[in-house]
Amino acid sequence: MPLTPWACSHCGFWQKHFAPSGCPVCEDTRNDLPADGWDFWPEERVAAHLTGHWRQLDRDMVAFCTSPGFGLNGTGWLLLHPDGNTAFEAAPYYTPPMIEEIRRLGGIRFLAASHVHGYGALWQLQDVFRPEVLAIQKEDLWLTKAMRVDTPYDDRLELRPGQVLHHVGGHYEGQAVLHDARRRILFCGDAFKVDQDADGRNLAVSTHKAFHKSIPITPGEARRYRDVIAALEFDTVCTPFEHAPGIGRETALAVLDDQLRGPPGVRHIPIEELP
Repeated sequence: MPLTPWACSHCGFWQKHFAPSGCPVCEDTRNDLPADGWDFWPEERVAAHLTGHWRQLDRDMVAFCTSPGFGLNGTGWLLLHPDGNTAFEAAPYYTPPMIEEIRRLGGIRFLAASHVHGYGALWQLQDVFRPEVLAIQKEDLWLTKAMRVDTPYDDRLELRPGQVLHHVGGHYEGQAVLHDARRRILFCGDAFKVDQDADGRNLAVSTHKAFHKSIPITPGEARRYRDVIAALEFDTVCTPFEHAPGIGRETALAVLDDQLRGPPGVRHIPIEELP
């Protein structure tokens, strides 16, 4: 039987499979199981269900998303560059108009994600655009059943000068951040969660092993985050879900310092209490 793409309707995780019997993301302790049992959608059903959207942001960046909400409902970030674009994280699915917009903007040269909660439809971007690199940190290779990772890495991978992936672990064993020095942005995965209001204003920042279950990271994990992040200059963070200008290095370090003072916990620190 041919392998075809299937999406878990609960979390949005894609597998190329005969017929999935379970979802490794939902089965993980950081996530919940679907209340009504497994429901895996073929690509055709996902495509008929979703409408694609995108918005141009400053710093030569485009955000791609879909509606209605599907799975974890993440955002795909496209970082424009005259020598080839970088796509980091991915939308739940890419409709034909979304694909055509990416093609109009120059396609994709480098493709990567922080961890499985940001994978979205990475497989689709790889199938359509054939980027020269699809990079995932080696500890998360077991979650890449829908795509072929041609560039696994250890602690650090430079995609191009000024765009560097750093392994931080913590929230997921293979979690990585992408630092874009020219844009002064840290694509932080779920190392941080930024609570925002309906207008996108930053309200609070937290760090966690499991957000909905309020499982904290360990002191050792917080120290690793801090060791990596302290060396990076940025004034904005992007998670798989939020674009958060104004959350810079000093704010991120203050959140980690609070964590290291203990006891371990998921604390949503109000933005007015952070530098």
